[in-house]
Amino acid sequence: MNYLLYGQETPRLTFNRVDLKYADAWLNLFKEQGVARFVGLDHLPTPEDQCNQWFERAFTRIDNGLGGLNALVSKETGELIGQSGLLVQVVDEQTHLEVGYSILPQYWRQGYAIEAASKCRDCAFEMGLTDTLISIIHTENHPSMAVAEANGMKRWKTTRPGRVGAN
Repeated sequence: MNYLLYGQETPRLTFNRVDLKYADAWLNLFKEQGVARFVGLDHLPTPEDQCNQWFERAFTRIDNGLGGLNALVSKETGELIGQSGLLVQVVDEQTHLEVGYSILPQYWRQGYAIEAASKCRDCAFEMGLTDTLISIIHTENHPSMAVAEANGMKRWKTTRPGRVGAN
């Protein structure tokens, strides 16, 4: 099943294929304090290592049909804003479809995360991919929790690292 949203649009964004051409811009995400911990990459020593692992995971997901994050590109400037998409996840041994989103720090608090997450939610339901969605969020990532709530989600459960992963 194809969970990728290439070519989808919102008022300000286009969903493109994730590509290594975005790696230099994406590195800025991992230079921001706390981000690596929120996305489970804090075991890696440098922002460069974290960014490389992020892209390796992204390509592995895509290659294995497990969905993935799409590059979010500004329609106005052509700049990378962030990544968002639908991901197949296993939580406590059950498979779910997740709405995932990460926005570059210089674009935080401008509504891009909810704009992208809402589009992912709508596409998942309109395409009949699932009848329920989740977002996996670190318990201390309050801005991301606010995006999930604005996207119509409610806290469902708390689980431990190691109990979440790709199918």
